[in-house]
Amino acid sequence: MTALKLLLLIILGFGAGVVIAGAVFAFIAIIGVVPRLAQKTKTEKYIKFYEEAIIWGGIFGTTTLLVDYYIPIGTLAAMIISLCIGIFYGGLAVSLAEVLDVIPILSRRGRIKEGMMYFIFAIAIGKLLGSVLYYFVPGFFKID
Repeated sequence: MTALKLLLLIILGFGAGVVIAGAVFAFIAIIGVVPRLAQKTKTEKYIKFYEEAIIWGGIFGTTTLLVDYYIPIGTLAAMIISLCIGIFYGGLAVSLAEVLDVIPILSRRGRIKEGMMYFIFAIAIGKLLGSVLYYFVPGFFKID
């Protein structure tokens, strides 16, 4: 492969990554994850910190794709970081569901009058059990 083709591939790959990252951050901003979480947790004064954390997390996550490095943080710290990532994704999913009014529409169409709390809890437990099966049950998934 010539140097010009390689340079073109690098530029195209970088440009595509910038576009996708911009779309993800715009999506997070449009559905209002940060203000909604700050409002629910009564921590509106930390919104700037939340936004900075999301930006730096995106930058750090992107660099992990480009640079192969190892940070010896230990099992406990890795578990805490994984918990934080799960909380973020859960908040993102709930915010998206709230913006799209998924839960109210589902409760009206399913004629669910009482017990919505149990329904949401069952969804969360199902996601938890699915994760446990995926990661801890040998043979549940195959890596080629």
